[in-house]
Amino acid sequence: MKKILLTGATGFLGSHLAKALIHNGYDVIALKRKFSSLQRLESILEIINVVDIDDISLDSLFCNFGKIDAIIHVATCYGRQNESVAEVFNANTHFPLRLLEAGSRLGVELFLNTDTALDMNLNMYALSKHQFSQWGKLFSKNKKIRFVNIRLEHFYGPDDKTSSFPVYIVNSLIKNIPELNLTQGEQKRDFIYIDDVVSAYLVLMESLCTADKFFIEIDVGSGASVSIRKFVEMAHQIVKSSTKLNFGAIPYRDGELMRSRANTSELISLGWRCRYDLASGLNKMIRLERGKV
Repeated sequence: MKKILLTGATGFLGSHLAKALIHNGYDVIALKRKFSSLQRLESILEIINVVDIDDISLDSLFCNFGKIDAIIHVATCYGRQNESVAEVFNANTHFPLRLLEAGSRLGVELFLNTDTALDMNLNMYALSKHQFSQWGKLFSKNKKIRFVNIRLEHFYGPDDKTSSFPVYIVNSLIKNIPELNLTQGEQKRDFIYIDDVVSAYLVLMESLCTADKFFIEIDVGSGASVSIRKFVEMAHQIVKSSTKLNFGAIPYRDGELMRSRANTSELISLGWRCRYDLASGLNKMIRLERGKV
């Protein structure tokens, strides 16, 4: 049984990963902050090790749990809740750097980092994520730890924060709010369903723990690029919503990324495949969200 240290386990992606790791026989140590809710982990609380990082030093953590085989870092701060630049930097660069340093020193074989496909100059979130990936490249040069930098595209699914774009759109349509103000929606994104993201992480961890390369950068997405407008219109059609869609009511943000698509060839070569296209992913998400709204 491999021992995995997982950050961000109480979040949307992290909780799905935690459950999948437990299901596949891994011993999981979940790091969280004191104020983080355990609601998403309720079904596995009896079989997962939950540690409040506020109460323990990293050296003590590694000492208490013995050899850790891999670190999966998915915790992140988007800066959407009026966090300061320092808070975003600490969450996305400084804290994982401390983890990477401790792991490299104490014999961890693999560090899976969750990066973003956004341009580093778009905002402080994207910049801080890029900065940590560069630290990962530097650490991998000593060949003491393998650093896999996952450039994650726009993932979606049920139970995400209500402020996330896909959940906000779907819930607004289910509620039949009178109208939705949107941009023109011409920007294209690679939408990947949460279950496919989780399966990609599992494949990467199993395939790359003994890879020849010590720094590996890999895209995780569906491999298809569709417009925001198509995403919204498809959700609108599936829900059969009466909400009026006001495309063009909101201007694009400065530096808006107009096209993003993952190159999934390397991921596919490792045995992964995308099970959900946009239609099947949205149908599943909408079915699960309907019961909560």
